Amino acid sequence: MSTAPDPASPAAAEDPHEAAEGPEGQDTGDSPHTAATGPGNPAPAGGRDAAEGTDEADAADAEQADGPEADALEADAGGGDGPDAGLPGPAGPEAGPAGADRAEGGGGPGAEPLVSGRGGVGESPAGTGTDPGAGQDTAGAEPARPEAEQDEAAAEPAEAEAGQDSGGAETGAEAGAEPGAGQGADGAEPAAPVSEAQAELAAQKVERERIARRKAEREGPVDAGAKLSGRAADLLAAVRAVESGAKPPATYFDDAPATPRKAAPAPPQPRPAAAPPAPAPAVADIGAVRAVLARGGAPEALAGQTAAALGEGAAEQLTEDPWRLLAVPGVRPTQADGFAQALLGPAAGPADERRGAALLGWLLDQAAAKGHTALEAPVLEKALAQYGVPAPAETLEAAIGDGAVLVFHEPLGPPAAEDEEPPVRLLVGLEAHALAEEALADGLARLAGTFAAPADWSAAADGPAAELVRAVAAHGLVVHTGGEAARAEPAALSAAARRLGLRAVLAAHAPAPGAVTVAGLLAGTEGPGRDADGRFDLDLLIVLDAPQLDVERAAALVESVPDGARLVLSGDPGVLGSAGPGRVFADVLAARAFPQVVSRTPDPGPIGELVSGIGVGELNRVDAPGKEVVIVPVRDAGEAVHRTVQLVAESVPRAFGIPAEEVQVITPGHGGPAGTRALNAALKERLNPGPGRFAGFDPGDRVVHVPSPGRALPARVVSADAQGLHLDAGGARVVVPQDRVEAQVRHGWAVTAHQAVGSRWPAVVAVLPGDAAQALSRDWVYTAFGRAERHLSVVHGVEEALPHAVAQGLPKPRTTRLTGLLRALAAAQEEQP
Repeated sequence: MSTAPDPASPAAAEDPHEAAEGPEGQDTGDSPHTAATGPGNPAPAGGRDAAEGTDEADAADAEQADGPEADALEADAGGGDGPDAGLPGPAGPEAGPAGADRAEGGGGPGAEPLVSGRGGVGESPAGTGTDPGAGQDTAGAEPARPEAEQDEAAAEPAEAEAGQDSGGAETGAEAGAEPGAGQGADGAEPAAPVSEAQAELAAQKVERERIARRKAEREGPVDAGAKLSGRAADLLAAVRAVESGAKPPATYFDDAPATPRKAAPAPPQPRPAAAPPAPAPAVADIGAVRAVLARGGAPEALAGQTAAALGEGAAEQLTEDPWRLLAVPGVRPTQADGFAQALLGPAAGPADERRGAALLGWLLDQAAAKGHTALEAPVLEKALAQYGVPAPAETLEAAIGDGAVLVFHEPLGPPAAEDEEPPVRLLVGLEAHALAEEALADGLARLAGTFAAPADWSAAADGPAAELVRAVAAHGLVVHTGGEAARAEPAALSAAARRLGLRAVLAAHAPAPGAVTVAGLLAGTEGPGRDADGRFDLDLLIVLDAPQLDVERAAALVESVPDGARLVLSGDPGVLGSAGPGRVFADVLAARAFPQVVSRTPDPGPIGELVSGIGVGELNRVDAPGKEVVIVPVRDAGEAVHRTVQLVAESVPRAFGIPAEEVQVITPGHGGPAGTRALNAALKERLNPGPGRFAGFDPGDRVVHVPSPGRALPARVVSADAQGLHLDAGGARVVVPQDRVEAQVRHGWAVTAHQAVGSRWPAVVAVLPGDAAQALSRDWVYTAFGRAERHLSVVHGVEEALPHAVAQGLPKPRTTRLTGLLRALAAAQEEQP
């Protein structure tokens, strides 16, 4: 452990990167890399995770009825510059003062430094300036909501529209895109060729339809021991009774005991690798929707989005039920209420059944956007009450009876006494997520029980991957955990399997050497293709970056693996989770139903030592004699932007020989004075100035292309023409149509940690401005710092918030069902003779 010299000493004034004067004519005192390194004292490692830094706690144990689900129900957490700008104001119980943006700056002097370099270490400046109102880009005050809700809502900034790291490029609304941009004068979207993203989404849609057909074939009376039991069985029976025209039971919430559900997997039906995308709404439909929107005072530019969201007969649907407008992304209850009041007049009250049903679906959609696949019934009832629904329990029961939502009965543990029922919780979820989790659980159990033993794996069981090879030789499904260095073990397994004559495929979240992408594999554009049954033509599938799988993508992937093949789910439990609903990798680990192999390969060097400590809740000071890790203290967001540009353009390339295009900037949010927008604007001006001739882009611009939520592909602008924006994505040419550029492409010199996950760069500049303190968590810091291979610079203005986030900022829990489903399947299999 190095000690910190006097800050006034010559060593403390030396630039850790370069001893010469700083760029742009500055003296060494204004160097972007002063040796002062002081994010604050490392906090005690209290409450740390398991050795791998994983969040393996069962959701049933970690969450209470009014616990983390409340985050998912945060009301109206959108920005004022979204596609709903200009919609009518609120009506009824939601009127009230808007919530103010939250901003918090770091404060207090730095104490013990984080890293020590041979240039000397000094104290960081005391106090970090805070720009008033410099929050994480809430894009305007929070819309009005009831006072009770403001008291109960979680204190986290909104992720999707509030500028937090939401796992992909901004939507068109976030980027300031005009709703309906790119549409013709008649509102119809121009036809476009089928892209890889469209093919992937269409393939997933076909997979979901096949799963739904399989579920329908198994439908029948719900008895004990079947898929659902107890209260969930009675509720589902009520749903089916209503669908068949019969009268449902008067009582839904009884105390029927729970029994484990049994797996009933069925082989998939043959399906194409990809299906054509859904046709665009007809011009006449869009015109009719535009007329309805105009009558309700809503922006006519929403016509195309509304017609696409509601499908055939969208105008009639809106006329009969104005709250259906909530199905349009970005529209919030306040605006839907105003729209309904304009169309219906005094009849549009808070007790309207149509309003309650639409709000329930909207709340579950908002929860899914934050990773939940279901919510507890009391939480939903409480949220409905906060929106002025007078009888939330009856509204929930009506939605159950209509089949709009499904209810599940999940045991929380053994009963306290032999004559008592076990504690349970009622979970409510949308059918799509319920089907995906059940199909995923069945698929994983199927693979674990149907694998075929090959010849002899003993010759391949040597080297660092020996333990993984032995586990895969004896089991059909294996879970592998480890850091960045551990990624070599699945690669070695793949090579060993190929030497044995097996058809092995390595799939990753982002493009990686020797691997296909999960998206390309599902879309049929990469990988071995499919057999006559519609399943992948392979013997072993190894999935890297498994924490990035959401439930729907994971279900489609697992269902496509043939009987007798093996599956390996590999990943780092400490990184940020998937952008979509679910916590697949963490749930599989928590269930402990399959063999788990923990890598013993440590991440090398000072960066590896630093990141490994963060994974277990410790912000350790590490020796970095080669300046592998350097702290750059800043006082405010403006200085953070200035220092970041210097680092990328001058200091890092000159000190380490790493070109500016291989230096990646990572920051917590898109908005704010030091978010990705501000940083990208400054970096473009320095590295590739230009007028932005096509939607703000010029040839040579570094960008990220987000063809679907959760996928951010690095690329560079080549040119633009009538077809759209031409990109070079790792040697592959991609054309983004004009009407999708603003929603799918953003500048990429600076990205969020969610966009960076799965990729690494020779050098990373992690920017932590003072207003980002509330956005920090252990998994964010772990992910951002771990993207660096050779050098990490931390532009540090959050002071004590960084060690606090590492020690106590655990990942936000997600309410899911997969762990319980897997445990029930394992218990049922153990009971079988």
